[in-house]
Amino acid sequence: MTKIVSFNVNSVNARLENIKNWLKISNPDIILLQELKCMEEKFPKEQFLDLGYDCAIYGQKSYNGVAILSKYKIEDVTKGLLTFSDDQQARYIEAVIIINQYAIRVASIYVPNGGGELQNNEKLEDSAKFKYKIDFFDKLKNHLSNLLKYNEIQIFGGDFNVAIDEIDCYDAQKFRGDILFHDLERKKMREIINLGLCDSFRSFNNDQQLFSWWDYRGNAWQYNKGCRIDYLLTSPKASDLIKDSFIEDKGVRDQVKASDHCPVCLTLDLN
Repeated sequence: MTKIVSFNVNSVNARLENIKNWLKISNPDIILLQELKCMEEKFPKEQFLDLGYDCAIYGQKSYNGVAILSKYKIEDVTKGLLTFSDDQQARYIEAVIIINQYAIRVASIYVPNGGGELQNNEKLEDSAKFKYKIDFFDKLKNHLSNLLKYNEIQIFGGDFNVAIDEIDCYDAQKFRGDILFHDLERKKMREIINLGLCDSFRSFNNDQQLFSWWDYRGNAWQYNKGCRIDYLLTSPKASDLIKDSFIEDKGVRDQVKASDHCPVCLTLDLN
């Protein structure tokens, strides 16, 4: 089986030892990383090469940043959304990886959070950061719509910073209308899935409430007050090959200096 994982590491250098230990245990074939918080030249590429991973990196100083790691050669790398060419934030990287004669197009995506302090009784939907998030969703939708015209195995993974349904929040009433669970961002996420993509975790875990992110504040991890905001979305051709989709939280989120996210995973039968 081929294992593909998406993981918001919340600073690759600050969590490097944790990430390396997790890689040795989890042993994924392809990893889609988000929130690197470093430029490409500061990315610890050699340490991942020592573990057998080729690397494609799109970095940014102190913020954002996405990468693809693979046990197989990474080809045809695209950095940034082609439909959002004026955006200066490092939030999207795409590549093609060939495994057992199967060509797989993968992308690592870091959707803006869209939150922050509101000014002078400003509504969330009127804030500049939230508008940027919605604009990013629209540009992402346009790009993925173009890609889906090709009959390919495609996997789009990342931190989408939105919980789609009530089951994806520990307290939907508390989050309703707020960042991560605002009706407009949920609508935009559904529009992307409705292009013909599959939310792989939900397709294998129909009524199971599991989370991929827990706030550092308020003992959220200890009390399991989380949200599922990380996804692996798959094209029809990829969905036909999925054998399982799951979340790896134990032994990752409970570590010292852990990221506030944990890996979301799927396995493909490419034999």
